[in-house]
Amino acid sequence: MENMFSLAGKVAIVTGGNGGIGKGIARGFAGMGANLVIAARNQQKTADAEREIKEEFGVHVLGLKIDVTKEEQIKRMVDQTLEKFGRIDILVNNAGTNIRKMPQEYQASEWDAVLNANLRSAFLCSQAVYFAMKKAGGGKIINIGSMTSIFGGAKLAPYGTSKGGIVQLARSLAAAWAPDNIQVNAILPGWIDTDLTRQARIDLAGLDETVKSRTPVGRWGDPQDLAGTAVFLASRASDFVTGVALPVDGGFSIALM
Repeated sequence: MENMFSLAGKVAIVTGGNGGIGKGIARGFAGMGANLVIAARNQQKTADAEREIKEEFGVHVLGLKIDVTKEEQIKRMVDQTLEKFGRIDILVNNAGTNIRKMPQEYQASEWDAVLNANLRSAFLCSQAVYFAMKKAGGGKIINIGSMTSIFGGAKLAPYGTSKGGIVQLARSLAAAWAPDNIQVNAILPGWIDTDLTRQARIDLAGLDETVKSRTPVGRWGDPQDLAGTAVFLASRASDFVTGVALPVDGGFSIALM
């Protein structure tokens, strides 16, 4: 039987793919044979990730310095991907940011910065790849949400709003683009050990202990813990799965205490 999880010959764009969750997903795709575009702002981190993945997995990797809040840079990312690979099969909307404050303390510019980076960019990237995916006969779009897609947080108003929106965006695009054989889903990571959450452990006293005690598996997640789910949603195995929001959280979202 053909391997339904194979990504051989596929081309995947991963925004924010040079570290954390994005890099874990990119490595998972490469391990299943996909060629990659890693699009992120930090050029040195992107170059390091590009070299590492090429050497370990032997796939083609294009690293691009991209700010996903800039529409013209998103369009350039798509053009450069098509120029190098001739197709786009998979998009992971992973790039994002956070600013932690009580709601009354935010400046409007800070609200806009988080919503632009996390939600507006996902819409613009999805829109930008649509025609290439349709031409290729279909595609897979994966939005990276959060536990704040489900739960509220006192110091997470713009972030939680953006991550709730990322789920609704996936559902809307899934409904709109199903006739074009484009499946759109969301992954909701639990507490994953990344640069962002390491800063959260500084900003939020007692977070480390709370996460470990509340998560049934008793630990923080690793970026590689997202790879298998992302491969499933990017592969033929999920051709009849669209518009879902799948927690990958060690049981955090189902634990009462």
